[in-house]
Amino acid sequence: MAKAKPTAAKNTEQGIRVRQVTDVQASWTEDRRGANGSITIQLILDNGAEEYVLQPTAEDTKVMLKLFERSQSVFFDLDRKVLVPNNVSLG
Repeated sequence: MAKAKPTAAKNTEQGIRVRQVTDVQASWTEDRRGANGSITIQLILDNGAEEYVLQPTAEDTKVMLKLFERSQSVFFDLDRKVLVPNNVSLG
């Protein structure tokens, strides 16, 4: 028979919500003619188990897309809103 986990360990495991980014969709939308548009990056998490939409600046978008391209995998912490790239290639 398996031992029950202590309550603190259970709460910690349930409190951490980090998912792997399995697909990324970047979009640009025109706000009005001649004005700056809006960029959104849709994160598909764990093959569609969940989605999250980021609204970065143009400069942040450039950095984020390079991180996605150069990382072996990327995770997203849903509670803290943090992207966590893994094994980033510097070259």
